[in-house]
Amino acid sequence: MSPRALPMLVVALAAAPSLTHAQDTGGNSCEGPEHRQFDFWVGEWNVENAAGERAGTNRIELVLKDCALHESWEGAGAGRGFSYSIYDRRTGSWHQTWVDDQGRLLQLDGRLDDGKMVLKGKNPGPNGGHISHEVTWERIDGGRVQQVWKISRDEGDSWNTVFDGIYIPAD
Repeated sequence: MSPRALPMLVVALAAAPSLTHAQDTGGNSCEGPEHRQFDFWVGEWNVENAAGERAGTNRIELVLKDCALHESWEGAGAGRGFSYSIYDRRTGSWHQTWVDDQGRLLQLDGRLDDGKMVLKGKNPGPNGGHISHEVTWERIDGGRVQQVWKISRDEGDSWNTVFDGIYIPAD
């Protein structure tokens, strides 16, 4: 695509009726109760692993007129990552896109289920298989949040926990 064609593409996408926020949501608002289901994760957090050791820090903030959550993760040893989470009124589900400084991408979809946000997705695995991901966030005592991330390499027959973190409000 030529550099001159890019501005025309942007104008065309902005004008496309099927892509406008107002038509997709029935209005220009993210104020419905579904949009607030993940707000319990918003805040400045110190994160510990299941053994009580420092795992990192995380900042989750409402952005884009409170329509999305933006996550900024910094691991205790190394590693940084960002995610955006949004409620998609068209599908009635939550979507999260995660990227990190190792070039990894994870896309998850799900719902609030019995007070827990449960998001799932699949990534290509080695040898043509898939790795299934299930990440759950839940409010726990003391204003804290627990995040448990499990993976399966056998289409869900067995699961391994790869992260069990407790989010503690930062002072």
